[in-house]
Amino acid sequence: MLALLDGTLADPDAPLVRVDDLGLLRGDGVFETILVVDGKPRELDPHLDRLARSAAMMDLPEPDRAAFERAVSLVLDNWTGGREVALKLVFTRGVEGGDGTPTGFALGMDIPAKVIGQRADGLAAVTLDRGIEPGLAERAPWLLLGAKSLSYAVNMAALREAERRGASEVVFTTSSGSVLEGPTSTLIMVRGRTLTTPPSTLGILPGTTQAALFRAATREGWAVRVEPIAVDDLYEADGVFLVSSVRKITRVHTLDGKSLPDSTELHEELVDLYESEY
Repeated sequence: MLALLDGTLADPDAPLVRVDDLGLLRGDGVFETILVVDGKPRELDPHLDRLARSAAMMDLPEPDRAAFERAVSLVLDNWTGGREVALKLVFTRGVEGGDGTPTGFALGMDIPAKVIGQRADGLAAVTLDRGIEPGLAERAPWLLLGAKSLSYAVNMAALREAERRGASEVVFTTSSGSVLEGPTSTLIMVRGRTLTTPPSTLGILPGTTQAALFRAATREGWAVRVEPIAVDDLYEADGVFLVSSVRKITRVHTLDGKSLPDSTELHEELVDLYESEY
Protein backbone atom coordinates (compact mmCIF):
# COMPACT_ATOMS: atom_id res chain seq x y z
CA MET A 1 0.00 0.00 0.00
CA LEU A 2 1.59 3.24 -1.19
CA ALA A 3 0.63 6.78 -0.19
CA LEU A 4 2.13 10.04 -1.44
CA LEU A 5 2.66 13.20 0.56
CA ASP A 6 -0.06 15.02 -1.38
CA GLY A 7 -2.61 12.77 0.34
CA THR A 8 -3.28 10.36 -2.54
CA LEU A 9 -2.86 6.62 -2.89
CA ALA A 10 -0.73 5.23 -5.71
CA ASP A 11 -0.36 1.84 -7.34
CA PRO A 12 2.85 0.29 -5.91
CA ASP A 13 3.20 -1.79 -9.09
CA ALA A 14 3.12 1.25 -11.40
CA PRO A 15 6.11 3.46 -12.33
CA LEU A 16 6.43 6.29 -9.85
CA VAL A 17 9.96 7.36 -8.89
CA ARG A 18 11.87 9.03 -11.72
CA VAL A 19 15.07 7.32 -12.81
CA ASP A 20 16.99 10.54 -12.12
CA ASP A 21 15.77 10.82 -8.54
CA LEU A 22 18.82 11.26 -6.33
CA GLY A 23 17.50 8.72 -3.85
CA LEU A 24 17.80 6.13 -6.61
CA LEU A 25 20.98 7.40 -8.28
CA ARG A 26 23.02 8.11 -5.15
CA GLY A 27 21.11 6.93 -2.10
CA ASP A 28 20.72 10.63 -1.29
CA GLY A 29 17.81 10.45 1.12
CA VAL A 30 16.60 9.15 4.45
CA PHE A 31 14.02 6.66 5.62
CA GLU A 32 12.33 5.11 8.65
CA THR A 33 10.63 1.75 9.17
CA ILE A 34 7.75 1.66 11.64
CA LEU A 35 6.02 -1.40 13.03
CA VAL A 36 2.23 -1.27 12.88
CA VAL A 37 0.21 -3.79 14.89
CA ASP A 38 -3.57 -4.01 14.50
CA GLY A 39 -3.64 -0.64 12.80
CA LYS A 40 -1.61 1.17 15.48
CA PRO A 41 1.87 2.46 14.58
CA ARG A 42 4.47 2.00 17.30
CA GLU A 43 6.74 4.91 18.22
CA LEU A 44 5.45 7.06 15.37
CA ASP A 45 6.57 10.36 16.90
CA PRO A 46 10.11 9.13 17.68
CA HIS A 47 10.39 7.81 14.13
CA LEU A 48 9.25 11.13 12.66
CA ASP A 49 11.67 12.94 14.97
CA ARG A 50 14.50 10.71 13.78
CA LEU A 51 13.50 11.22 10.13
CA ALA A 52 13.79 14.97 10.64
CA ARG A 53 17.11 14.60 12.46
CA SER A 54 18.56 12.44 9.68
CA ALA A 55 17.33 14.91 7.06
CA ALA A 56 18.99 17.79 8.91
CA MET A 57 22.29 15.87 9.07
CA MET A 58 22.15 15.50 5.28
CA ASP A 59 21.11 19.11 4.60
CA LEU A 60 17.81 17.95 3.15
CA PRO A 61 14.70 20.14 3.40
CA GLU A 62 12.78 19.61 6.60
CA PRO A 63 10.25 16.79 6.06
CA ASP A 64 6.62 17.93 6.12
CA ARG A 65 5.53 16.16 9.29
CA ALA A 66 1.82 16.71 8.73
CA ALA A 67 2.09 15.33 5.19
CA PHE A 68 3.87 12.21 6.42
CA GLU A 69 1.29 11.73 9.16
CA ARG A 70 -1.45 12.00 6.54
CA ALA A 71 0.32 9.47 4.33
CA VAL A 72 0.66 7.08 7.27
CA SER A 73 -3.05 7.32 8.01
CA LEU A 74 -3.91 6.81 4.37
CA VAL A 75 -1.87 3.59 4.16
CA LEU A 76 -3.28 2.19 7.39
CA ASP A 77 -6.88 3.14 6.61
CA ASN A 78 -6.65 1.19 3.34
CA TRP A 79 -4.47 -1.71 4.48
CA THR A 80 -5.94 -5.15 3.76
CA GLY A 81 -2.96 -7.35 4.58
CA GLY A 82 -1.82 -8.98 7.83
CA ARG A 83 -2.20 -7.61 11.35
CA GLU A 84 1.43 -6.48 11.34
CA VAL A 85 2.75 -3.98 8.82
CA ALA A 86 6.26 -2.74 8.06
CA LEU A 87 5.57 0.90 7.24
CA LYS A 88 8.44 2.65 5.44
CA LEU A 89 8.71 6.42 5.22
CA VAL A 90 11.06 7.57 2.45
CA PHE A 91 12.33 11.10 1.81
CA THR A 92 14.87 11.90 -0.94
CA ARG A 93 16.52 15.03 -2.35
CA GLY A 94 14.38 14.67 -5.45
CA VAL A 95 15.28 14.89 -9.13
CA GLU A 96 18.86 15.68 -10.12
CA GLY A 97 18.96 19.16 -11.64
CA GLY A 98 15.35 19.78 -10.64
CA ASP A 99 13.77 22.59 -8.65
CA GLY A 100 14.72 21.13 -5.28
CA THR A 101 11.35 19.54 -4.55
CA PRO A 102 12.00 16.39 -2.47
CA THR A 103 10.41 13.01 -3.10
CA GLY A 104 8.49 11.48 -0.21
CA PHE A 105 6.09 8.62 0.37
CA ALA A 106 4.85 6.03 2.85
CA LEU A 107 4.87 2.36 1.86
CA GLY A 108 3.17 -0.45 3.81
CA MET A 109 4.44 -4.02 3.42
CA ASP A 110 3.91 -7.39 5.10
CA ILE A 111 6.56 -8.56 7.58
CA PRO A 112 8.91 -11.09 5.90
CA ALA A 113 8.36 -14.69 7.04
CA LYS A 114 12.10 -15.03 7.71
CA VAL A 115 12.00 -12.21 10.26
CA ILE A 116 8.96 -13.70 12.00
CA GLY A 117 10.77 -17.05 12.25
CA GLN A 118 13.84 -15.41 13.75
CA ARG A 119 11.72 -13.68 16.38
CA ALA A 120 10.69 -17.10 17.65
CA ASP A 121 13.80 -19.19 17.06
CA GLY A 122 16.64 -16.71 17.41
CA LEU A 123 19.54 -16.42 15.00
CA ALA A 124 23.25 -16.87 14.43
CA ALA A 125 25.39 -13.78 13.92
CA VAL A 126 28.99 -12.94 13.09
CA THR A 127 31.09 -9.95 14.13
CA LEU A 128 32.42 -7.76 11.32
CA ASP A 129 34.67 -4.71 11.52
CA ARG A 130 32.81 -1.54 10.49
CA GLY A 131 35.95 0.63 10.39
CA ILE A 132 34.56 3.08 12.96
CA GLU A 133 36.44 4.31 16.00
CA PRO A 134 35.24 6.35 19.01
CA GLY A 135 35.06 10.06 18.24
CA LEU A 136 34.82 9.60 14.47
CA ALA A 137 31.25 10.91 14.28
CA GLU A 138 32.33 14.20 15.85
CA ARG A 139 35.56 14.48 13.83
CA ALA A 140 33.94 13.68 10.49
CA PRO A 141 30.23 14.65 10.44
CA TRP A 142 30.21 14.31 6.63
CA LEU A 143 30.34 10.54 7.10
CA LEU A 144 26.75 10.81 8.38
CA LEU A 145 27.28 8.31 11.18
CA GLY A 146 24.02 8.05 13.09
CA ALA A 147 21.86 9.20 10.16
CA LYS A 148 19.36 6.72 8.74
CA SER A 149 20.23 7.33 5.11
CA LEU A 150 19.21 5.34 2.07
CA SER A 151 22.87 4.42 1.51
CA TYR A 152 22.67 0.86 2.83
CA ALA A 153 25.04 -0.84 0.38
CA VAL A 154 27.62 -1.59 3.10
CA ASN A 155 24.95 -2.97 5.42
CA MET A 156 23.59 -5.29 2.75
CA ALA A 157 27.10 -6.41 1.80
CA ALA A 158 27.70 -7.28 5.46
CA LEU A 159 24.57 -9.44 5.56
CA ARG A 160 25.72 -11.29 2.44
CA GLU A 161 29.07 -11.90 4.12
CA ALA A 162 27.26 -13.28 7.17
CA GLU A 163 25.40 -15.73 4.94
CA ARG A 164 28.69 -16.83 3.39
CA ARG A 165 29.87 -17.60 6.92
CA GLY A 166 26.78 -19.62 7.77
CA ALA A 167 24.97 -16.94 9.79
CA SER A 168 22.04 -14.65 9.11
CA GLU A 169 22.98 -11.46 10.96
CA VAL A 170 25.92 -9.19 11.77
CA VAL A 171 27.22 -7.43 14.86
CA PHE A 172 29.34 -4.54 13.66
CA THR A 173 32.41 -3.71 15.72
CA THR A 174 35.16 -1.12 15.88
CA SER A 175 38.65 -2.18 14.88
CA SER A 176 39.58 -2.09 18.57
CA GLY A 177 36.89 -4.62 19.52
CA SER A 178 33.96 -2.52 20.76
CA VAL A 179 30.40 -3.41 19.80
CA LEU A 180 28.43 -1.06 17.55
CA GLU A 181 25.09 -2.30 16.14
CA GLY A 182 23.59 -4.60 13.53
CA PRO A 183 23.07 -3.53 9.90
CA THR A 184 19.37 -2.96 10.63
CA SER A 185 19.15 -3.32 14.41
CA THR A 186 20.36 -2.20 17.83
CA LEU A 187 22.28 -4.57 20.10
CA ILE A 188 21.31 -5.12 23.73
CA MET A 189 23.36 -7.19 26.17
CA VAL A 190 21.82 -8.56 29.37
CA ARG A 191 23.59 -9.47 32.57
CA GLY A 192 21.44 -10.24 35.59
CA ARG A 193 18.81 -7.52 35.74
CA THR A 194 20.83 -5.02 33.71
CA LEU A 195 20.33 -4.13 30.06
CA THR A 196 23.21 -2.45 28.23
CA THR A 197 23.42 -0.92 24.76
CA PRO A 198 26.33 0.91 23.08
CA PRO A 199 26.20 4.75 23.09
CA SER A 200 25.19 6.74 20.03
CA THR A 201 28.41 8.75 20.44
CA LEU A 202 30.10 5.83 18.67
CA GLY A 203 28.26 6.91 15.53
CA ILE A 204 25.40 4.43 15.68
CA LEU A 205 21.70 5.03 15.22
CA PRO A 206 19.71 5.50 18.46
CA GLY A 207 17.09 2.74 18.42
CA THR A 208 13.38 3.42 18.93
CA THR A 209 12.66 -0.20 19.93
CA GLN A 210 15.63 -0.18 22.32
CA ALA A 211 14.27 3.01 23.91
CA ALA A 212 10.82 1.45 24.34
CA LEU A 213 12.30 -1.68 25.95
CA PHE A 214 14.46 0.42 28.27
CA ARG A 215 11.41 2.43 29.37
CA ALA A 216 9.50 -0.72 30.20
CA ALA A 217 12.48 -2.32 31.94
CA THR A 218 13.10 0.74 34.09
CA ARG A 219 9.46 0.78 35.13
CA GLU A 220 9.77 -2.84 36.29
CA GLY A 221 12.94 -2.26 38.29
CA TRP A 222 15.62 -3.32 35.81
CA ALA A 223 18.83 -1.31 35.49
CA VAL A 224 19.59 0.11 32.05
CA ARG A 225 22.92 1.38 30.82
CA VAL A 226 24.18 3.11 27.71
CA GLU A 227 27.91 2.46 27.63
CA PRO A 228 30.60 0.77 25.52
CA ILE A 229 30.52 -3.02 25.25
CA ALA A 230 33.55 -5.14 24.40
CA VAL A 231 32.98 -8.01 21.98
CA ASP A 232 34.40 -10.45 24.53
CA ASP A 233 31.67 -9.40 26.97
CA LEU A 234 29.00 -10.82 24.67
CA TYR A 235 30.19 -14.40 25.16
CA GLU A 236 29.84 -14.09 28.94
CA ALA A 237 26.46 -12.33 28.96
CA ASP A 238 23.19 -13.92 30.02
CA GLY A 239 21.72 -12.87 26.70
CA VAL A 240 22.48 -10.95 23.51
CA PHE A 241 19.63 -9.49 21.49
CA LEU A 242 19.17 -7.60 18.24
CA VAL A 243 16.14 -5.31 18.34
CA SER A 244 14.38 -3.19 15.76
CA SER A 245 10.89 -2.12 14.80
CA VAL A 246 10.28 -5.06 12.49
CA ARG A 247 12.28 -7.79 14.25
CA LYS A 248 11.11 -6.66 17.72
CA ILE A 249 13.30 -8.53 20.27
CA THR A 250 15.36 -11.28 18.64
CA ARG A 251 17.88 -13.36 20.57
CA VAL A 252 21.32 -14.25 19.25
CA HIS A 253 21.98 -17.90 20.06
CA THR A 254 25.29 -18.24 18.18
CA LEU A 255 28.05 -15.70 17.64
CA ASP A 256 31.01 -16.34 15.33
CA GLY A 257 30.18 -20.05 15.42
CA LYS A 258 30.17 -20.23 19.22
CA SER A 259 26.96 -21.06 21.09
CA LEU A 260 25.90 -18.42 23.58
CA PRO A 261 24.18 -19.24 26.91
CA ASP A 262 20.55 -20.30 26.50
CA SER A 263 18.50 -17.12 26.78
CA THR A 264 15.10 -18.51 25.81
CA GLU A 265 13.39 -17.65 29.10
CA LEU A 266 15.10 -14.28 29.24
CA HIS A 267 13.91 -13.60 25.72
CA GLU A 268 10.32 -14.31 26.72
CA GLU A 269 10.66 -11.93 29.65
CA LEU A 270 12.03 -9.14 27.48
CA VAL A 271 9.30 -9.64 24.87
CA ASP A 272 6.69 -9.30 27.63
CA LEU A 273 8.39 -6.12 28.85
CA TYR A 274 8.45 -4.65 25.36
CA GLU A 275 4.83 -5.55 24.62
CA SER A 276 3.74 -3.99 27.94
CA GLU A 277 4.52 -0.60 26.39
CA TYR A 278 1.62 -1.07 23.98
